Amino acid sequence: MSISNPEFSQSSLLRPVSVSGSGGGHGPEPTAALVLAAVGIVFGDIGTSPLYALKECFSPEHGIPYSQSAVLGILSMIFWALLLVVTVKYVIFVLRADNNGEGGVLSLMALALRSARTDKRRYYFLLMVGALGACMLLGESVITPAISVLSAVEGLEVIEPALKRYVIPITLGIVIALFMIQRYGTAAVGRYFGPVMLLWFGSLAGFGVSSVLKNPLILQAVNPLHAVAFIAEHTLQAYIVMGSVVLVVTGVEALYLDMGHFGRRPVRLAWLLIALPALLINYFGQGATMLSNPAAAANPLFLMLPEWALWPMIGLATAATVIASQAVISGAFSLANQGILLGFLPRMQILHTSDTERGQIYMPMVNWVLLVLVIFTVIEFKESGNLAAAYGISVTTTMMITTCLLAVVMRNEWKIRPVLVALLATVFFAIDFSFWTANVIKLKDGGWYPLMLGAICFVMLTTWYQGRKLLRERVVSDSIRLPEFMRALLAHPPHRVEGTAVFLTAHIDYVPAALLHNLKHNRVLHQRVLFLKLSTWDVPYVRDEERLTIGELGGNCYMVRAVHGFKETPDINHVLTLLEQQHGIKLELSDTSFFLARDTVVPSKLPGMAIWRERLFGWMMQNAAKPSDFFRIPPNRVVELGTKIEI
Repeated sequence: MSISNPEFSQSSLLRPVSVSGSGGGHGPEPTAALVLAAVGIVFGDIGTSPLYALKECFSPEHGIPYSQSAVLGILSMIFWALLLVVTVKYVIFVLRADNNGEGGVLSLMALALRSARTDKRRYYFLLMVGALGACMLLGESVITPAISVLSAVEGLEVIEPALKRYVIPITLGIVIALFMIQRYGTAAVGRYFGPVMLLWFGSLAGFGVSSVLKNPLILQAVNPLHAVAFIAEHTLQAYIVMGSVVLVVTGVEALYLDMGHFGRRPVRLAWLLIALPALLINYFGQGATMLSNPAAAANPLFLMLPEWALWPMIGLATAATVIASQAVISGAFSLANQGILLGFLPRMQILHTSDTERGQIYMPMVNWVLLVLVIFTVIEFKESGNLAAAYGISVTTTMMITTCLLAVVMRNEWKIRPVLVALLATVFFAIDFSFWTANVIKLKDGGWYPLMLGAICFVMLTTWYQGRKLLRERVVSDSIRLPEFMRALLAHPPHRVEGTAVFLTAHIDYVPAALLHNLKHNRVLHQRVLFLKLSTWDVPYVRDEERLTIGELGGNCYMVRAVHGFKETPDINHVLTLLEQQHGIKLELSDTSFFLARDTVVPSKLPGMAIWRERLFGWMMQNAAKPSDFFRIPPNRVVELGTKIEI
């Protein structure tokens, strides 16, 4: 059953296929090289949080009076946020929810959907929850480059306040350069990510230790009673500051999203042995600096440094934020590709930037839209502090969605006792909800921005999904079943012409409109005919030996289904190669024609969507990439036949 088409059965003529992923649940063995690579890719976002997290916690707008107890209380909240949210929730529990070795909110959604295939309402609800999570992650892809690069370049103000006027131009220059090089892929510079981030974490830890040794009193913040006392004394301010404390866990979804690249254990080791200790030491070092110098709250990371280290750390911080942004942008490409294959987004041009790594892709449309939005974000918000509220609400919304989907997986896939599931889910959701509500009160200060981005994205995703569903229903309601039609046609066949005709179809049980048009206008049938359906299943990858199923219709006519995982890009040339290797059906491209139906949607008052959504769906269909481009069909072998369909 295709994840994007749960309501349609497949033809009984097709032999059942066993679909499995390419990776195991644990992934590769945790070698030092994999751990180093994970440090470079996975922890770039959360690793650059020290640039702005503690600074934002002590923002003057929060109204927290400076005191030793306030510093210890907020440091205690940061310490336990990193332990409970990142280490316990994500590293221990969420990383277990792998889909054949792959992670991310859409992988988690696919796992949750397996238990809801017979319940359409529940299936649709979980599908929409997963889509919302994907939308918020795409929103993070806009905010992360803006806030990360801004916060690094703002270090110039510590050296010389007059340099403030150059912060935005330099930030825009870095951002534009970053998006301009996306077309070349990350392979050329990716090998440097690990060493650079290792140097970054080492510097965070080294300067943090130096600061803590000067004022070891800050280590008392490990005691959670300091957080409790701070909340009791400054209840309202503590609640507000929670919206900034959550900034220390930004990028936590990257641990899960990038699990498939490195494996579960390398990611865990990289977090426990490198990232977590370095972050904790640095946050405590920043706190120790603030105890000695209350004015350091303006920018505790850079004001903690000795004067000789300012320029090198600004350069290293800029490199780290570029790496963090690169990882998020690559994640956006991967997420958009999954969205296309799962039926949430229209087809777009996808370019593979590596001959060896299938996960390295470049999507021009996504890249340029992100660039425009990031430039707008930098110009609109101007300072990293202004973006903090926007960042927080995006992160916490995704965290809540992950908790909800994780609870479904724990109960239905892992078969954990309901009482234990309820207990864990309640604890995780209570933490997430507290962080979320603390950010919601900042709607007017920037929290509206990710919600607006998420809402626009969600409307487009659900419109495309619902529109395709309506389109399928309209097509199926007027269609003829393929096996019966072919039996009748072959009993009194039209003139057979040489060559092979491949009819791409979305409904393997029904006659493609392109075939009917060809018979009506050309009145011929090719010597060999293939009806090809390309399906997406709820696993990330499919092995080649399990990819194809085939059914004979007689008269040298075949029904073929090619199954792909939701992280793969269908390639018609590869499918044809497998047909020859596995089933002995050899197709010469020079002697093969591919027939596609080009549907044109006509909005109508028929039951379905609102007229404005039908028009939006029609516009999205009109601007989608051609199937011939998306499936890599040679353009000189394609015959497109148009049809108009009212929805």
